[in-house]
Amino acid sequence: MPPFNPLVDKLVPPPIPSVFAWARSYDGRYGPLIDLSQAVPGYPAHPEMLKLLGESAASAAYTGYGPIEGEAELRQAYAAQACEVYRAPIDSANIHITAGCNQAFVCAAMTVAGSGDAVLMTNPYYFNHETTLAMLGIQSRFAACDPAAGFLPDPAALAAAITPDVRALAIVTPNNPTGALYPADLIEKIFDLCKARGIWLILDETYRDFLPEGVGRPHGLFAKQGWEDTLIGLYSFSKSFCIPGHRLGAITAGPQVVSQVAKIMDNLQICAPRAPQAAVAKALPRLAAWREENRREIALRAETLRLTMAEVTKWKLGAVGAYFAFVRHPFDRRDSTEVAEKLARDAGILCVPGAYFGEGQDAYLRFAFANADAQTIRMLSGRLSRF
Repeated sequence: MPPFNPLVDKLVPPPIPSVFAWARSYDGRYGPLIDLSQAVPGYPAHPEMLKLLGESAASAAYTGYGPIEGEAELRQAYAAQACEVYRAPIDSANIHITAGCNQAFVCAAMTVAGSGDAVLMTNPYYFNHETTLAMLGIQSRFAACDPAAGFLPDPAALAAAITPDVRALAIVTPNNPTGALYPADLIEKIFDLCKARGIWLILDETYRDFLPEGVGRPHGLFAKQGWEDTLIGLYSFSKSFCIPGHRLGAITAGPQVVSQVAKIMDNLQICAPRAPQAAVAKALPRLAAWREENRREIALRAETLRLTMAEVTKWKLGAVGAYFAFVRHPFDRRDSTEVAEKLARDAGILCVPGAYFGEGQDAYLRFAFANADAQTIRMLSGRLSRF
């Protein structure tokens, strides 16, 4: 057999299927499996969303190739929503639609860095970001986030980690895997650092729609003069509309970045799925109230998890927010993979080992609590207290 691409061959298999495999050994002794593994909404899409998807999928108008940058209707609708969210002038020319936010990151990384360059990330990090860079031959650099600071990045640590080969800093807020919400003033400091050092800031806001009550706009970067020369924003429609299988995301950037991304998209996929684009363009204004209800529901689940974990004193919340909690397990001499597998097999709790998210994270597990309702989350107390 001829050799494989070594940049791909050296990667570990996708982590979530391996976690699912552990669940098959659970015998149900404590009740139904509690699935806290994958970041998916634990409630169905709105009937109107399904209706719109069905109508657009049945239309011959969307069976051919579409504009590489995305359907004009969706680019305009999302730009209008972004203007409201950020209270900043964002135009449809600033928007490029992608097949999910993972693809948005691929496009952003390829736009600003090439083989031999580097991208700086925080540790812990979202594993798909690291493997994307590895496949592209782009080096990963890391700046550790202090658990004592709630896993928020330290601008001084980021500055120290910017080596001459770093072309961009990639951060995620609300964070995956920790759930930590980066305050607006911290994001602004990070932006100013990137601008001063002449590197790009890739800001992944996949979970932006699940910010806590009263936060206001996530940050003011899009209102800054010349933001287009530093910032590339990423977004996902999957979570708030409950359509992860339809793969739809967005990049918000300067028109010059959008034109570079179009070159990449033309070779990756030509265009994002057209029927979901047409459906989401209509759903954005129509389902605003429903999305707000879901934000409140996820906030309730986050608070329920906080209260539940407080009952299990050996287990500590390192951070919690949006879709995730980073939980410190009490077993100092066991690695996180061993602990996660045991929880799946013996307690029916499915979660992701901290080691999957970076070096030095073996003391933690990621709980993706958005997939479980409050009643299910309360069941954690009894099960965890047995370990």
